Amino acid sequence: MSSSHVDEEFPLLAPERRKQKPTPLPWAQLSIILFLQLAEPLTSQVIYPFAPDMIRNIGITHGDETKVGYYVGLMQSLFFATQALAVLHWSRISDRVGRKPVILTGLFGLSLSMYLFGLSQTFWGLVLSRCLAGALNGNVGVIKSMMAELTDSTNLARAYAYMPIAWSTGGTLGPIIGGALSRPAEQFPELFGRSKFFKQYPYFLPCAAPATFSLIAWVVMFLFLKETVSSPVSISHLFRLRKSTANLTPQNDVVSQEPSATALPSNAKFPPEESDKPLPFLALFTRRVVVAAANYSFLAIIDITFRAIQPLFFSTPIHLGGLGLPPHKIGIILSASGVLIGIFQVFFFAKIHDRWGTKNIFIVGLISAVPVFASFPLINHLARAHGLSLGVWIVVGAQVVISIVINLSFGCIFIYITAAAPNRASMGATNGVCQMTVSIMRAIGPALANSLFSLSIDNKEHHYLGGWMVYYVLEMVVFVSIAIGTLLPRQVWKV
Repeated sequence: MSSSHVDEEFPLLAPERRKQKPTPLPWAQLSIILFLQLAEPLTSQVIYPFAPDMIRNIGITHGDETKVGYYVGLMQSLFFATQALAVLHWSRISDRVGRKPVILTGLFGLSLSMYLFGLSQTFWGLVLSRCLAGALNGNVGVIKSMMAELTDSTNLARAYAYMPIAWSTGGTLGPIIGGALSRPAEQFPELFGRSKFFKQYPYFLPCAAPATFSLIAWVVMFLFLKETVSSPVSISHLFRLRKSTANLTPQNDVVSQEPSATALPSNAKFPPEESDKPLPFLALFTRRVVVAAANYSFLAIIDITFRAIQPLFFSTPIHLGGLGLPPHKIGIILSASGVLIGIFQVFFFAKIHDRWGTKNIFIVGLISAVPVFASFPLINHLARAHGLSLGVWIVVGAQVVISIVINLSFGCIFIYITAAAPNRASMGATNGVCQMTVSIMRAIGPALANSLFSLSIDNKEHHYLGGWMVYYVLEMVVFVSIAIGTLLPRQVWKV
């Protein structure tokens, strides 16, 4: 048996350790991390219920309903495009200076950008505020690194089972806040009807809520969260080091290494003196990391295209291929989805994972996207034939329930990514590489999906492929994702 085969298929735990008693989770620190993580989904999900309405009302579409999807998708994609440019750098910096300074910067960026988003009255103002959030926020990968550093192989799956608490809570509260607090002068005339400010800035209130939460999270982290990097370099020392060397950039850092360090096999072993040091950039691209990053990327594009199209579909008039729902009803549906995802992940992910295995659950999650995307044209067909009947709501409910299974795949791929890191000191950089590729896919996803949605309904007399072209394309992406998922080993790589 070849060494590469052993490396790919070898269990995460040695046989004699498989039944080892799980290490208790560090709940004090874990709870703070979950609280901090809430800021990310809260700030992203809050805009979904009112984003199409906001685009219509700033006047950039000039009343053309078919252009709403283009601009909503572009606005969402530019956030991830700027995040893709910055997230790897933030993750690599966190390996050196520590996780806390980077996450504090990210929380500040989220807060500032959301305040600016609520005050924006032009499309480019919206774009600039979202780009600011993407550029300053590298928290996603860094927080995952902290989770891995606080756990071990016996309790990692349990810890990742709790990660969706933050995302599902944000996915629940965000749409509720976005749908309930947008246009407060109209929705609550007795409270805000006389406010000139809220009439001029009708979307500031729902944006201010998560922005303020991010500031509170900043204070909580600064005071109570412990650093997980063993010997972080102070930021001031890092700047002095950069000043005293020729050019301490990731590229030059790689050039300074021997050529063999840039093309390491998947089962490469590092000398003991290097095992506790962050590796050069190109040394991160082992086969393990590439396979894990590819699967994470395709899972992310499935998830983000679904989340981008869902509110757009719900808000688009029935005769144009949607459901014609107002923002507050869209918020209720998205919130119900967040609640179900959170409950299912917390109570069932670890048990399902232990019973069926990491790869099996990951593949099943990808497969579940097939009926999820197929349900969109079915919902519109029923709405055209019978209006907003019981049948429509049954299919909408089924779509929400099935979409829960997609989210199980995230916990599985996080386990693969943790095991893929070449060494523990490069955990942040490994997560950064994976998050960078994911951000690129998430930048492509909303723009592609929403543009295809708009293109499908652009010609009212002759719908392209019956008006459902976007769903045909997304189904093809799902099948490609399943094929890439087969590259993952049956057993998670040995750490």
